[in-house]
Amino acid sequence: MNGLKQNERGFTLIELLIVVAIIGIIAAIAIPSLLRARVSANEAATIGDIRTVISSQAAFQSANGGWYAGSLSCLSNPSASGTCIPSYPSSAPTFLDPAIAPLAGAPAPKSGYNRQFLPGNTPAQINTNVTGANSVAGYVYRATPVTQGQTGVRGFGGDASGVLCFSANGTAPPTNAQSLLDTTQPTCNILS
Repeated sequence: MNGLKQNERGFTLIELLIVVAIIGIIAAIAIPSLLRARVSANEAATIGDIRTVISSQAAFQSANGGWYAGSLSCLSNPSASGTCIPSYPSSAPTFLDPAIAPLAGAPAPKSGYNRQFLPGNTPAQINTNVTGANSVAGYVYRATPVTQGQTGVRGFGGDASGVLCFSANGTAPPTNAQSLLDTTQPTCNILS
């Protein structure tokens, strides 16, 4: 004997095809929902990061004689060779995490979004006793999806005025001559 009883049998090909079809239907329903959830999570994380940059710049401004940081690296290393905040103790707290404000170079993509920091105009005269040489009058921090429709749908931006806006088509919100977001343009829909 082969070890099977006469009344035992396996699944038929039809039964297996029905099971595979049911799994396929469930996957077709679940995968788009999971992708939408990932896009929503990426957008929420990006909005949070922009708000964090705005808050960090506000704190930096009050410690830097009323001027903003001209580079994100000054927010994560404010005591850097006197160019950020003069006489800032190296043991004092930083303003922003290096994951958002790299110590060198441009911000890396994060949460499915490319990041861009645009410093504003350099002040004509500064008091170098309290203000770093890398100071600016304004800034814009923008984020666009790495892959439009897959890692994010909307483009976001925040600036020195505290405005946070988005573009529905994923492009970076426009800026104006004052190095702020141009809220008069239809591609800058204000969030806050």
